[in-house]
Amino acid sequence: MAIVGAGLAGLVCAQELQSAGVQCTVLEASDGVGGRVSTDAVDGFLLDRGFQVLLTAYPQVRKRIDLDALDLAHFEPGAVVRTEAGMHLVSDPLRRPRELPRALASPVGSLADKLRTARLIFDVRTHSVRDLLRRPDMSTIRRLEQLGFSQGYIGGFWRPLFAGIQLDPELAVSARRFDTIVRMLAVGSTGLPRSGMAAIPAQLADSLHADTVRLSSPVAAVEPGAVRLEDGERVEGRVVVVATDGPSAHRLLAGRVPDPGSRSAACCWYAMSAPPLRGAHLILEGEGIGPALNVVVMSEVQRSYAPAGKALLAAAVPGPGALAPGLSEHVGQQLARWFGASAGELIHLRTDVIAHGQPEQGPPLNPRRRVDLGDGLFVCGDHRDTASIQGAMFSGERTAAAVLSHLRGRV
Repeated sequence: MAIVGAGLAGLVCAQELQSAGVQCTVLEASDGVGGRVSTDAVDGFLLDRGFQVLLTAYPQVRKRIDLDALDLAHFEPGAVVRTEAGMHLVSDPLRRPRELPRALASPVGSLADKLRTARLIFDVRTHSVRDLLRRPDMSTIRRLEQLGFSQGYIGGFWRPLFAGIQLDPELAVSARRFDTIVRMLAVGSTGLPRSGMAAIPAQLADSLHADTVRLSSPVAAVEPGAVRLEDGERVEGRVVVVATDGPSAHRLLAGRVPDPGSRSAACCWYAMSAPPLRGAHLILEGEGIGPALNVVVMSEVQRSYAPAGKALLAAAVPGPGALAPGLSEHVGQQLARWFGASAGELIHLRTDVIAHGQPEQGPPLNPRRRVDLGDGLFVCGDHRDTASIQGAMFSGERTAAAVLSHLRGRV
C-alpha cells in the first residue's frame, strides 16, 4: 500500500501499519521527513520552519516520542508581555508561586483578570480532554468574553498568545480547541529539542523499516489502487492513504475532501551578538501594534539553537499579516524599538512565509472527521482532527486503524 506524505500523520500511520504486519511505502515530495515540522542549519543556527514548540502534555507525544532522547530545554511557564511601559511578567502561580507578588503587581490585566485566569486554569486541569471537546462550542473571543476577561487583558495577553498558537489574531478559532490547549499548557511543559523540531519526525521515521520512505517523490495524482508520480512512475497498492496538508489532499483526491482553508504564518529569524533579554520566556506583543506578536530569544531557551557567542531571535507573525510585503524590515524595526538595538545589531538570517500553517478550525469543531473515503482511499492529517502535533499524530493512528479494518474485511 502507498502513503502520500511523510509528515507526522503519514509517519504515524506507517508506524501503526508496520506494527500490524502491513507493508507500506511512504512517498514524500521533499528531501526530508516531517512536512511542516522541519529544521534547517543556517550559519551555525538552527531555524525551524516557522516558530514551533513542543507541548509535552500531548498524549500522542507521550506515547510515541522518547522525550529524553530529544534533550528538551523548556520555556518558563507564563509569558512576558511587552507594553509601552516595558516588559511585564504574567506567570503561572501554580508552578512559580515565588513569582506571585511580581505577577500580581504587573499592570497587564486587573486583579479580577488574574483571578479569572487562575479559575480557567483550574477548570481545564480538572476536566479531561474528552470532556472539553464535548462542551458547547463558540469562538475563542466569545469564550473569553463570557468568562469576564477585560478587553485590555484579552488584547494584551490572550490575543498575542493564541494568535501564535492558533495562527488566529482574531480569536475566531473554536473555544473547544482553546480549552484543550490551555489544558496542555497547564499540565505539561513547552520545550525545544536540542536538534530542533525536526528531531520529532526523525524519531518516527527511524522506527520504520529501512527504505519505507521514498524522498523526492512528488505525487501528481491519486486514484483507487494506485498513485502516479510526477515523473510518470505508477505505484500500485490495495490501499492509498493521502497524508498531506488539507489543501493538497483536496487537490489530490479530486474534491473527495473539502479544502479546509488556510491560516498563514511567518517567522523572521535574526542573529545578535548578545541576547537582548535574559530568560527562557515567550514575549507577547501587548500593544496591539505588531507586526510580530510572539518573540523568543531561542538561544535563551535552547542553547544549541545558536553558535557560541551569538543569540538567535524568532519573531512570529501569525495570520494575514504574514503575507504583507516588506515584513522582515518592519519586524526588524519593531525589535530594534523593543530592545533599543540599532539596525546593524540585528542580522536577518531568514524569513519563513507559510501560506498554509494550519487549517481553519472555527466553531463548531468536529475533531474526528471521516478518514475512510471508500474505494480503498483514505486520508489523514491535522485537518481531520485538531490543528496540532497531537491532531496530526492521532489522525495517523486513527487512519491506520481504519485501514486495518478495511483490509480484514476483504480477507
